[in-house]
Amino acid sequence: MHEQTPAAPEAPSAAPSVDGTGPTLFDWEFATDPYPAYAWLREHAPVHRTTLPSGVEAWLVTRYADARQALADQRLSKNPAHHEGSAHAKGRTGIPGERKAELMTHLLNIDPPDHTRLRRLVSKAFTPRRVAEFAPRVQELTDHLIDQFVAKGEADLIHEFAFPLPIYAICEMLGVPREDQDDFRDWAGMMIRHGGGPRGGVARSVKQMRTYLGELIHRKRDAPGDDLISDLIRASDHGDHLTEAEATAMAFILLFAGFETTVNLIGNGVHSLFMNPDQRERLQASLAAGESELLATGVEELLRYDGPVELATWRFATEPFVLGGQDIAAGDPVLVVLAAADRDPERFADPDALDLSRTDNQHLGYGHGIHYCVGAPLARLEGQTALATLLRRLPDLELAVPAGELRWRGGLIMRGLRTLPVRFAVQTS
Repeated sequence: MHEQTPAAPEAPSAAPSVDGTGPTLFDWEFATDPYPAYAWLREHAPVHRTTLPSGVEAWLVTRYADARQALADQRLSKNPAHHEGSAHAKGRTGIPGERKAELMTHLLNIDPPDHTRLRRLVSKAFTPRRVAEFAPRVQELTDHLIDQFVAKGEADLIHEFAFPLPIYAICEMLGVPREDQDDFRDWAGMMIRHGGGPRGGVARSVKQMRTYLGELIHRKRDAPGDDLISDLIRASDHGDHLTEAEATAMAFILLFAGFETTVNLIGNGVHSLFMNPDQRERLQASLAAGESELLATGVEELLRYDGPVELATWRFATEPFVLGGQDIAAGDPVLVVLAAADRDPERFADPDALDLSRTDNQHLGYGHGIHYCVGAPLARLEGQTALATLLRRLPDLELAVPAGELRWRGGLIMRGLRTLPVRFAVQTS
């Protein structure tokens, strides 16, 4: 199968607030730089009811304190059954195909006690020890991808690097055989076109991936290995009940959510370093000196400054309550704007400045509370490895087009570039 570059959805139409006040949201100008609009909302309407491009009315939460409260508030459910309004909101976390019943029973759409049970099963795969054991393989994958384009002197870092790296990594953790991983790369490339492109192609890719994962689970049950799917099966066989539908949905969400966030972490991170050359120089000097502290704090700062997830996935009020001075009705959709909260001057000093050495940095880039991203340790490893290896091996890396020509993918939840063309000195072996 041929490789595919993830394509952008169609530009969503502008969505003003319900009462017509405030900045215009969700058009292309906003997608390029949403931070001024979010600053206005934080100051004037921190919990703000707006009409989304889909026509759904939802609350946007933009201040850090309110966002942190909302992310952990048990009165906000992840189960879309609590929302009785437009079907556009039901079950939408940004994952294509998830409206199909067999893909709905995943961590982003359920509450305790089912969430507690499923998270306990999958969290065993992302312990610090297990992720550390996987680090050499992530380095091998990173170097292999760079090897494919170093002799050209140019590359699209999204298509040729940031996109395939997490796909191959999560495939290996799940236990997808290497001979099948390019198929996954193609299916995932089509799936993130869910806001545009051929809808039939997206549906076919979702069906192909769902069918493949179901068959793989059957094969792993007969011949388990040292991988996440086999671990889920073993745990289920030892009393932690896991239905086949849950296992398929779990593998699906780990693959999709796990790869797109890391694509954006790498792409947005490189872009932020290009836009802040003084910080890039600091990091390159630190890496050249064999130091790792600035890399670790730097990735956390890149997550805060322009992270991969712009809005946390849907939450629905199970009862009336007050949030940020606003009355939230039962059934109301609530969207926590991580990108806005992480630039709140009430929480972060000089929040619009990139400071790779920032240590007081309890950002919300991977969420908060019981739905904190289970794959965050792996994503951090991939982000650190990717950025460090790029800067070491391609020290003269630079944008190949004017920054103003870069385009961001449309969409509600994720924030990422369509392409990232770069150039560098040709390297030969």
